[in-house]
Amino acid sequence: MSAGGYLPEFFDPMSTDHVSWAICRELERQPLVMFEPEIPRFNGSGLYAIYYRGASVGLYEPLVPYKIPIYVGQAESHNSATGRGARTPDRLWKRISGHKRSIIEGGLPIEEFGVRLLRLPDVHANLGENALRVNYLPVWNAVLPGFGSNEQGSSTRRSARTKWDTVHQGRSRTYGDERYDRQELIEAVEEHIAVQISHYDEAPWRE
Repeated sequence: MSAGGYLPEFFDPMSTDHVSWAICRELERQPLVMFEPEIPRFNGSGLYAIYYRGASVGLYEPLVPYKIPIYVGQAESHNSATGRGARTPDRLWKRISGHKRSIIEGGLPIEEFGVRLLRLPDVHANLGENALRVNYLPVWNAVLPGFGSNEQGSSTRRSARTKWDTVHQGRSRTYGDERYDRQELIEAVEEHIAVQISHYDEAPWRE
């Protein structure tokens, strides 16, 4: 309150928070497209969020009733290091197609996973991805990193298995030593998902 007892609210509709929330809200309005049958090829870059929607993977089944992604990411239209445009126009489709292969190779039922997609300029995709990561802490981003990593050659193959590959073994490119205890990671995932669900309604764009 001001000295006179009233101070009008300040509102900046173009603030980083409001723009980020608008992007997340719009992403969650998009249809959930299952990985099977095959997602038709399309052009564009942007934001995506992967969800589990099945009954056979008990570890992730608690997430099914909620719009809590298991992984979020983006595909940029330009190389962040060089600023050059992508060689192919179907960046977003290629990214999720690569993730589809990882899910299958990890021994998970691909027919129980889906994705929400939103084509966006790179700057807005960055904002959306950050907001989704901060507010949801998706389990494959926060607890089991390594899902989105790419094969880089012999040095990668000599590296220790990622946390994701420790829990979901099978990707042929993973040859490194075991660094993590699989059961401890599974327990950490279970605890994390319980916390995610308890804070589900706190996402600011859901108000």
